[in-house]
Amino acid sequence: MRNIILMMQVSLDGYFEGPDGDISWHRVDKELHQYMNDEIRPLGGFLSGRVTHELMAAYWPTADADPAASAPEAEFAGIWRDMPKYVYSRTLPDADLGWNSTLVRDVVPAEVAALKAAPGGDLVVGGADLAAAFLRHDLVDAYRIFVHPVRIGRGRALFPPADGGLVPLRLEGTRTFGNGVVQLRYGRP
Repeated sequence: MRNIILMMQVSLDGYFEGPDGDISWHRVDKELHQYMNDEIRPLGGFLSGRVTHELMAAYWPTADADPAASAPEAEFAGIWRDMPKYVYSRTLPDADLGWNSTLVRDVVPAEVAALKAAPGGDLVVGGADLAAAFLRHDLVDAYRIFVHPVRIGRGRALFPPADGGLVPLRLEGTRTFGNGVVQLRYGRP
């Protein structure tokens, strides 16, 4: 059975983006990018919302052709193109999204369970709105949160307020990077 992993970058005060979608505070250097490539490479697919998919599709399909791209960036371009992608959107037209992508209209727990039961590696959910939907349906099995050493004060919080109370988690590990970013790895108890 595959797991659904929530993998996101956050500020120390819990925001995944600042005002107006600003992510310039992210401290993704070569070491961190290579580590993320190594974490993502064996996965079975990306689960993303329309906005995240469009942002990724605007850059990664040809990023390895950019002579200014670092080796980890060029490597990730190939990983991104080849990885199966499930794009959740109610507004995208029924058209080929390209790059090994499948359009999904809504987060339906039974459909997610079937996806988890399919062969392959774990699935990573990205994008705050889609992550919030997966969290509402209790579909997230593991967390890989990269905490950046910065407080941004305002923006969009990774974890919106939610009904349902306490969700106990088990610490599976931590890792500190040279740039001060800390990865927190949690799973279900």
